[in-house]
Amino acid sequence: MQVVLDVVVPVFAIIVAGYVGGRTVLGQQASSALSAFVYYFALPAVLFLGMARQSLATIFNLPFLGAFLGAMLLVFFGGGLLGRLIRKDGWAVHAIQGLDAAFSNTGYMGIPLFLAAFGPDRLLPALIATVVMSVVMVALAIIWIELAQSAGHGLAHALKDVGKALARNPLILSSFAGLAWNLTGGPLPMPLVNFCQLIGAAAGPCALFAIGIFLAGRPLSLSWRGVGWMVPLKLVVQPLLTWGLIQILFPLDHFWTGSALLLAALPTGALTFVVASQYRTYVEETSQVILLSTIASVPVLSAILVVYAG
Repeated sequence: MQVVLDVVVPVFAIIVAGYVGGRTVLGQQASSALSAFVYYFALPAVLFLGMARQSLATIFNLPFLGAFLGAMLLVFFGGGLLGRLIRKDGWAVHAIQGLDAAFSNTGYMGIPLFLAAFGPDRLLPALIATVVMSVVMVALAIIWIELAQSAGHGLAHALKDVGKALARNPLILSSFAGLAWNLTGGPLPMPLVNFCQLIGAAAGPCALFAIGIFLAGRPLSLSWRGVGWMVPLKLVVQPLLTWGLIQILFPLDHFWTGSALLLAALPTGALTFVVASQYRTYVEETSQVILLSTIASVPVLSAILVVYAG
C-alpha cells in the first residue's frame, strides 16, 4: 500500500498545484497552452526516443503485447460501444470514452511503481507498454474521432480526412520518425538524446498540471454520475481480461504476468485529457475519470503488488 501511495500522492499533488495556480496566478487559457505543449512537443520527444532506442525485438514482445494490448483493445472498443448503449452522444465522444476506459497511466505511474517495486533493472515492461500503447491507442483514437467527424460526407472523404489527420499528427509522426531512425541502426547524437529527455520529462507533470488548471474554472467535485462506469472497466475488467489472455493464449512467467496485470490495472492516463482537449470533446468528463480512477486504483494496485512483488 505504501509503495502505491508514494506514487499516487504526487500525482494528486500536481493536479492540486494546477488547480491552485488556475485559481490564482494563471488563467484558463494556460490549460490549453500546456495541453498543446504536451501534444506537440513533450510527448513526441518521448515517443521518438522510445522508438529510436529500444530494439524492435524488445518492443515487439509478442506474448506480453498479446495479453496487455489485446485486453486494452477489447476494453477500448467495448467501452466505446457501451457508452453508445448508455447514451448516444456521437461517435467522437464514444471514442474518448473508450480511450478513458482503456488507456493506462504507464508513463507517470507505471514507471515509478516499477522502480519502487522491482528496481531499475526491471523497467522493461513499463517502457514497452508506454511506447507501444501510446502509439497504437492514440492512433486508433485519432482514427475513430476523425472518422466520426467526417461522417455523412462519404467513405472516401472520411478516409481522406483520416489520412490528413494522421499525416500531420505529431504523435504519429514522431513515432514513425523514431522507428525509421531505429531501422538505420545508427546511434543517436547525444545533444538530440538530451533534448528529448529534457523536454519529454515535462510531458506527465504538464498534463497533470493542465488538468488542475482546467478544473479550477469549474466546481471541484468527484462525481461518479455519468462517468463512473468507465472506472471499473479500467481497474477491474481490463486486468481480468489480461489475466484471461495470459492463461489461455499468451503464457508468461511470474514477473511478466505480474507486470502485465499491474500495467493493465493502472488508472486512466493524463494523455487522454490532452487528446480530449485537442479535439474539444468530452474534456471535463475525462478529467473526472482520471481523478476517480486514480483514487480507486490504490487497493487494486496494492493487491497485485502483494501477489507479484512480494
